[in-house]
Amino acid sequence: MYIKRHLESEIIKNSKQYPVIMVTGQRQVGKSTMLYHLMDEKRKYVSFDDPNARRLAENDPELFFETYGECLLIDEFQRVPSVLSEIKRIVDMKALNGEDNSGMFWLTGSQKFPMMKGVSESLAGRVAVFDLAGISTAELEERSSMPFSPVIDDLKQRSSENVKKDINQIFERIFKGSMPKVLTTETERERYYMDYVNTYLERDIHLLEQVGKLNEFYDFLVYMAARTSQELNYSETSKELGISVPTVKEWVTILERSGVIFILRPYYSNITNRLVKTPKMYFMDTGLAAYLCRWPDPVTLANGAMAGAYFETYVVTEIVKSFYNAGKQPDLYYYRDTDRKEIDLLMIIGDKLYPIEIKKSKSPKSPDKNFGAIDKFGLDVQPGVILCMADEMIPYDRNLWYFPVSAI
Repeated sequence: MYIKRHLESEIIKNSKQYPVIMVTGQRQVGKSTMLYHLMDEKRKYVSFDDPNARRLAENDPELFFETYGECLLIDEFQRVPSVLSEIKRIVDMKALNGEDNSGMFWLTGSQKFPMMKGVSESLAGRVAVFDLAGISTAELEERSSMPFSPVIDDLKQRSSENVKKDINQIFERIFKGSMPKVLTTETERERYYMDYVNTYLERDIHLLEQVGKLNEFYDFLVYMAARTSQELNYSETSKELGISVPTVKEWVTILERSGVIFILRPYYSNITNRLVKTPKMYFMDTGLAAYLCRWPDPVTLANGAMAGAYFETYVVTEIVKSFYNAGKQPDLYYYRDTDRKEIDLLMIIGDKLYPIEIKKSKSPKSPDKNFGAIDKFGLDVQPGVILCMADEMIPYDRNLWYFPVSAI
């Protein structure tokens, strides 16, 4: 079963404007499946996981494109990044000859930032780059595609499509995760994630960086999963795992590059030095995090010590996916100062600042108790939003709204 992805419309639209489309993201989130689904009969598919295709592209890129054609979907192209130069030559020659070069090449890759360096050097102005994450709840429920907006009128529009869920249903979603194969087939979840981790460690990590000791990296991966939605303290991680701070930073970058984690930056201004500048970290797939931490079932997870952390991770990553699926990058922050006053999310639109709290309860009390801390920034603070287990969007007071997590 194929689940329609919200990003499809952006791919089609931009294929009419750019010669090259690139879709990056975590392995197995459905990049090549989506593009293959969108292909017409003129486009050919080739994967650089195929050693013959890879060898030809490495040794004679001109012959590679003569063989496979110039309307092409190249899967896992980061394995032969040198083809970018030949792609640039081909699309530029088309343009010089007055021919239409739109949508010639579709590229996918599961390792984002190493590719971007080559892209910026070779394909500047010729490529539209998109991130794809796991399947969002909105995609799963066939709701409208729109990036999350804290503006009250936008929230009302979003809530009109709400499919109500109780806390047990939310944690079933959290536990199962967002990988297409788990959601659309009879694949056994435990087996899937075991194979996923083995593939990631033994294949992707070796391709991305020379990590060295894979056992140590696996321990690091588990450690990070156990700290999803928490502040990322490099020194503390270094001490607890017995690895150097530079190694911790390098390995965090690897997880971020390969789409496994999302880094949420703190919001701060030169007005004050009292803010904590440590980022927070979220696993993009809650199912993978739950597997790594050995949670046996959604009920145990919902009643466990990490329930709040997983709930927050689910909410933040669903918001992130809503931006990715609209072809945009999320402009999200969190706030925390040295007085330990914290606001889960801040969104800035123009000179307007929107505070957002995430609560696992249905009607949390005094949910805006820290909102006054951001008055010092001198921005126009808008009504706050509490993302919680409410059944519907409803005002808490004139400056604060409850919004159901199920409608994100």
